[in-house]
Amino acid sequence: MIDPLSPAQLDAYFARIGYAGRTAADLETLTALHRAHVLAIPFENLDVQLGTPPGLEQESIFAKLVEARRGGWCYEHNGLLGRALAALGFSVMRLSGGVLRELRGEQSMGSHLCLKVTLDGAPYLVDVGFGSTQIEPLPLAEQTWAAEPMTGRILRTQDGLWGFAIETGPTPISYDFPDAPADEGLLAEKCEWQGRDGESPFVQNLIVQQRTPDGHLMLRGKVLTETGPDGSATRELTSQEELVGVLRHVFALDVPEAARLWSAIEERHAALFS
Repeated sequence: MIDPLSPAQLDAYFARIGYAGRTAADLETLTALHRAHVLAIPFENLDVQLGTPPGLEQESIFAKLVEARRGGWCYEHNGLLGRALAALGFSVMRLSGGVLRELRGEQSMGSHLCLKVTLDGAPYLVDVGFGSTQIEPLPLAEQTWAAEPMTGRILRTQDGLWGFAIETGPTPISYDFPDAPADEGLLAEKCEWQGRDGESPFVQNLIVQQRTPDGHLMLRGKVLTETGPDGSATRELTSQEELVGVLRHVFALDVPEAARLWSAIEERHAALFS
C-alpha cells in the first residue's frame, strides 16, 4: 500500500518540480507530472558517496528531495512520485526490478524500483528514477520507443518478465521486472547493499544525471558528458572547486561537502583509465 502525500506535501512537491497543471487522474496529468519531475530533480548518489546512504523511509525521502531540493536514486524518485500519484487518485503499483539481469542474474532483482499506473484498464510503465532517462510514461506493451537522444525497447523476456532497455544514447542499460507488487523486503535488502557494499557501483563511483528536454547530462566520477540531438561532448573536471561548482550550476545541487570526495574520485579515475 502506498502512503499518499498530504495536501500540503502535494503542493510542496508541485512547487519543487514547477508544476501548475491539471490534477485529474488521467494520461495527460500523468505525462505532464512524469516529465516535470524528471526534468526538475536529478538522479544522484551523493549521500552514498559521503557515507550516509539513504533508506526507504518515505518521510525522509520527501524531506530530502522536496524540502532540501536534493536528488536521489530510484528508490527515492519513484517512491516520491508514487505517493504523489496516489494522492491524486491514480491506481499505482510499485514494481521491483533487476538492473542488468541478463548479466548479473537473479541476484540483481530488487536493485531497481519502478511503477505501474493503470488507466482505464491500460497499464503504463512510469519511471523517473532510472538515471533520469525515461522522460514520459510508456504503455506497458512490447514496443520500440524514442525520446531524444535515446532509443530503446520494452520487451518480454524468455522467462515471462518485462524488460526495459535503453539501446542508444549516453547510457545503454536495461532492467527486468515482473508485473507484480514489489517485494518490499527485497527492495530494502538491495537498497542497503547498494548503499554500503564495496562491490556496489554506487559505492564505487560518483553518479549524477539529469534529463533535459532533448538531451541528457551525466557526471560519472570526474567526467561530465552532455548529450543532445547532435551527439555527445565530454570533459574532465580538474578540482574539487570545479566539482562543487558543476553540482551547483549544472545540476542545481548545493552540496559543498562533496569537495571532500575529490581525492577518492581522482583515485578511482586513475584506476579505471590509466
